[in-house]
Amino acid sequence: MAQALQGTANHGHAWFAWRQTAGKGSRGKSWNAADGQNIILSVLLSPSPLISAYSFYLSAAVALAVYDFFKSFAGDETTIKWPNDIYWRDRKAAGILVENNIRGNTWQWAVAGMGVNINQTAFNPSLSNPVSLKQITGKTYDVIAMAKILCGCLQIRYQQMQQNKESILEDYNAALYKKGEMVKLKKNNAVFSCTIKGVNAFGQLEIVDAPLSQVEFGEVEWVIK
Repeated sequence: MAQALQGTANHGHAWFAWRQTAGKGSRGKSWNAADGQNIILSVLLSPSPLISAYSFYLSAAVALAVYDFFKSFAGDETTIKWPNDIYWRDRKAAGILVENNIRGNTWQWAVAGMGVNINQTAFNPSLSNPVSLKQITGKTYDVIAMAKILCGCLQIRYQQMQQNKESILEDYNAALYKKGEMVKLKKNNAVFSCTIKGVNAFGQLEIVDAPLSQVEFGEVEWVIK
């Protein structure tokens, strides 16, 4: 982001890290990755022609890119867990964090940070449900080559977003984790059951059979055993 603001980086520039010492996750959490074993990638994106009110379309396009990438190796049990995780079965395979630079009414840049578990097989015990591609397939991968494949997936979904943003939301919902199923969510230490209906254009999770019909990002937590 600093390089974008300084004019030394442009749309499409990507940074790959072999080692990460202060990885960011959503909601102020950290992202932990073993050195040299996973994809740790940041890509600078121009949000044009979107306006900031519809920033979720860009986040959804990035999520779909990582979903496409992981599914191509891990298979159909890959899903997108709202709002920004990639799951295989009930286990987390990748995390996404999109940071935006907005000045006034102008959305200037977005940096899409993607962490994908590739070759790591031993995880911090504090992580409840991680999984890597190697654990799923039994194969070891060239992480640089894999990152380049991921960039290709991102290019495809970014172009789709520019041409038809509504189709991005349709595809996102088609890949949504637990869609149509009863799940448990927690809000303010109270756990309630609901059925996942989908995600709307503003990134709100729409639910039924619950005290409320929509939830904002950060308003609830998933209860997954």
